[in-house]
Amino acid sequence: MASAASTIASAGLLLQHRRILYSISALASSSSAHLSLSAKSRASSSSSSSSDGVTAIVASASAPGACFTSSGRRIGWILPRRLLIGASFIGLMDSNAATSSSPAIAKSKSSEVEEVLKNVDWPSDYPYKKEDFQRYDESPDTIFYSSPRFVTHIDDAAISALTKYYGSVFPPSNTAGVALLDLCSSWVSHYPKGYKQDRIVGLGLNEQELQHNEVLTEYAVKDLNANPKLRFEDNSFDLITNVVSVDYLTRPLEVFKEMNRVLKPGGLACMSFSNRCFWTKAISIWTSTGDVDHAWIVGSYFHYAGGFEPPQALDISPNPGKTDPMYVVYSKKLQ
Repeated sequence: MASAASTIASAGLLLQHRRILYSISALASSSSAHLSLSAKSRASSSSSSSSDGVTAIVASASAPGACFTSSGRRIGWILPRRLLIGASFIGLMDSNAATSSSPAIAKSKSSEVEEVLKNVDWPSDYPYKKEDFQRYDESPDTIFYSSPRFVTHIDDAAISALTKYYGSVFPPSNTAGVALLDLCSSWVSHYPKGYKQDRIVGLGLNEQELQHNEVLTEYAVKDLNANPKLRFEDNSFDLITNVVSVDYLTRPLEVFKEMNRVLKPGGLACMSFSNRCFWTKAISIWTSTGDVDHAWIVGSYFHYAGGFEPPQALDISPNPGKTDPMYVVYSKKLQ
């Protein structure tokens, strides 16, 4: 996989080809009865006031062909999105890459995800282009998230696995001076039950959701895609979490640099993700690649932001192939 990563530096043309593949996928999606996203949102002039007004696609291991509304209500069935894309971008550049040409069906082995960030020969330059962060729906995120969604976006097994992982890496409850930051937070953070610290801050896009998050001691409405700058002082937090939202960041390098700035030396940043998303809002490089690639992509954000230890990946999926997969890419701020 290291050879695959190093090849990216000279593979600009292939990176541009991904944009074409993404466009083809979007066109194919819009032609399907269940994937007519823009038509659905235009069907009613009052759709913006309803939590079901914008249709989104969520791919999952338990229901890989399900089409959901933005509130989580299933309305139909679709082709797995990655079947429309084809091979992942790392696979395109290295015939020995671990990913499959149809990763929506072929579940990646845990070792593949956990091995992908070991001994990486990173390209000297940031390997992504502006189009890699384009999305099917480029409308302001504040519109998409204007209505609260009191639903969970991963299944109970994946949530339990994530909570268990948090329990293994979080400082003990009520530790003096400890502060946590939950980026892209919502009505639940999946922290261990009863977990408390003097300061747990949540940043998210919907105030009603944040108000219902019992673990938070403070919160702020924040659109990181509009302005990645964090309002906190340097060296403020011991730990940063982000749950199934890294795939929506259109300016990830700026966000990760800010994460590094506000973390205390030695502070931990944990980015967790699954194979579920609001497809219309996920960045093109995410929707056109598979789980192993996603771990590499998140790891690259840590690497190119600078100031972090070499990132590592974990596969904490509780029931591979049966319930939602769950992955964590993490790193610590250099001392």
